[in-house]
Amino acid sequence: MTQVLIKGGRIVTAVDDYVGDILVQEGRIEAIGRSLSAETAEVHDATGLMVFPGGIDAHVHMETPMGNDVYTCDTFESGTKSAAFGGTTTIIDFAQQFHHDSPKAALDRRLAVAEPQCSVDYAFHVILTDVNRDSLAELPDLINQDGVSSYKLYMAYPGVMMVDDAAIFKTMRQVGGHGGMAILHAENGIVIQTLIDEALEQGHTSPQYHQLTRPRLMEGEAAHRVIRIAELAEVPSYIVHLSAKEALDAVVEARDRGVHAFAETCPHYLFLDHSEYDAPGFEAAKYVMTPPLRDHECQHALWRGLQFDDLQLVATDHCPFCMNENPLGLLKSKQFGRDNFNRIPNGAPGVELRLMLLYDGGVRAGRINLNRFVQLTATAPAKMFGLFPRKGTIAVGSDADLVLFDPNETHTLSASTHHSLVDYSLFEGREVTGKVKKVFLRGQCIVDGDQWLGRPGMGQYQHRGASGRVL
Repeated sequence: MTQVLIKGGRIVTAVDDYVGDILVQEGRIEAIGRSLSAETAEVHDATGLMVFPGGIDAHVHMETPMGNDVYTCDTFESGTKSAAFGGTTTIIDFAQQFHHDSPKAALDRRLAVAEPQCSVDYAFHVILTDVNRDSLAELPDLINQDGVSSYKLYMAYPGVMMVDDAAIFKTMRQVGGHGGMAILHAENGIVIQTLIDEALEQGHTSPQYHQLTRPRLMEGEAAHRVIRIAELAEVPSYIVHLSAKEALDAVVEARDRGVHAFAETCPHYLFLDHSEYDAPGFEAAKYVMTPPLRDHECQHALWRGLQFDDLQLVATDHCPFCMNENPLGLLKSKQFGRDNFNRIPNGAPGVELRLMLLYDGGVRAGRINLNRFVQLTATAPAKMFGLFPRKGTIAVGSDADLVLFDPNETHTLSASTHHSLVDYSLFEGREVTGKVKKVFLRGQCIVDGDQWLGRPGMGQYQHRGASGRVL
């Protein structure tokens, strides 16, 4: 591979902030210094730009089956291209075990689909829906041989995805001794389903009832319960897409007692609130994601959680469905649930916007500093999920996953300019300052302004080390 030299950028990591040059060789960082030179290097001038480690989005759903033949609308090809334009160079997606299926078979299926398409590096969490003696027996080899050290369990969606507390406890004990970690969708699914059934019986079918039937208290209850189960199992736990103050309170209380309880939140919970469900007609379906958007009290608590490390990172939960039936069809569209809020495909887009939103609304707004920004978007996910120090930092020997970022360029977010297949943006028309200018994956420039230089299949599968152990 040709040497690459990035000159004169402001290099920002989770702990450093200085101006320097970065020399890349064979896809890894060879040297960092001042006035570096290399006669044969491909030179990129980063004067006036910030240089960040490539972002790691630890929670995405590309071409994911949701049941009833419904699929998310981004393929691995379109989704990873969109991620790259947003400064994300590694994603962690999901391999779902179906009933009477094996976890290993679930991983193999997803690898076969992802490998020829991904243009950024990728890994998988495995979703367990059928926890039995045989599936549990596979988990140590999946951790030690396949590099899958995180296992998602749902406390919601009874009859489809939900597992009981015994299954959660058994999984935690099985993976804990091998460096594995359980990651939880924490909502009380039984109570929520009761509320959904009652709403439908009363004739309430509009999208607004999605949030009305998923109250904050039931997220808080599930978070508290699963943290206690993990405490008994003596393993770390990780709560995905945390949105409610009550759930965060459970995490804070546990961490104050020295329990290894971790959680992520998402940009939509930081920048949008439940007033979006007041949109007329079916427009509110854009915001049907789980958990739903919350109120300003929760937003304030989430920002405080990010500031004081009660929340460890920000992921997107990129789970896109089009608003319109055409051109991708009804089974990739929110229209599938037009007559019943409980059938609206559940999720929202966001993989391309995470860095820009957090920089503008976090760093520039004075809520977090630059080092914390890098920690939340790159370093913490790398450490949490066994990718550090290969990923998540700018250091000699690390992969040369780098983002050149203009902190002063103002632009408007719009579905007309993003690279996802989804036909809307949660942040349509929002003006932000700060823009990704160039992106390097293992030293190769894959984004240069508006020009796409990447290609499907260039992403590499990442065998991960222990999850939840390096903090």
